[in-house]
Amino acid sequence: MRGLRAGLPHTLPEALRDAAVVVAVAAVLALSVNGLRADGLPLVATEPYAIFVPCPEPVGDAFPLAAADVAWGAPSELVIDARAADAYSAWHADEAVHLAYDFLDPVAEERVDELLRSRASRVVVYGDGGVPDIGEELGRELAGRGMRNVHFVEGGVSAVRVHLGLSEVAP
Repeated sequence: MRGLRAGLPHTLPEALRDAAVVVAVAAVLALSVNGLRADGLPLVATEPYAIFVPCPEPVGDAFPLAAADVAWGAPSELVIDARAADAYSAWHADEAVHLAYDFLDPVAEERVDELLRSRASRVVVYGDGGVPDIGEELGRELAGRGMRNVHFVEGGVSAVRVHLGLSEVAP
């Protein structure tokens, strides 16, 4: 047993002393390396840190809607496909305009204004049908930015395709 404890502190004060020495040596080494760097990191922030990405908070209410309840092709309905550009180009409902939703980047103000000018009496958004559904999230963002009577298709693009008599999976 005596051989196992060789070189290890025997008491709590000795262990605390050794830990303090390790912390002090590491701090001196870190401060020295930082001081030698041409672009050393400031120890105290001189200005507020920039937030990496502004995350939009959807604040409006979008209401679920079955694909069968959408008036496909009616001029009073504004149908929006919230999926990525490649998915939209592979297949989209004929009436749908494209507005890709990004969880980290809010929709541009000009694009929201353009959609508001459509004067549609109902806005219907469909997305990927995932959890969370990007169609629902985009609908909530648009509702929070001034659009009224906003709905999202439950089940997303798969529900739309089934309702239109196509295979569930987009090409």
